[in-house]
Amino acid sequence: MKLVKIPVSDLDYVEFYAIELKKDNSHFSQQKKLIESQLKSSSSLFRNMFGEGEGFKQKAREYLKKVGMIE
Repeated sequence: MKLVKIPVSDLDYVEFYAIELKKDNSHFSQQKKLIESQLKSSSSLFRNMFGEGEGFKQKAREYLKKVGMIE
């Protein structure tokens, strides 16, 4: 792997990763595992914070509004 230019900005690193991913998509399996792990931990966190079943969505929306993630 030879760098054509030295990455300076975050976008340069994203571009470099995309190019390498296009050449060898075995990196995708690592990325997929990372994303699945993050989804699982987020799901667990929310379930522990708000419980399961009745009222979960309402409690989650109230929390997300409180922290400014949704309006």
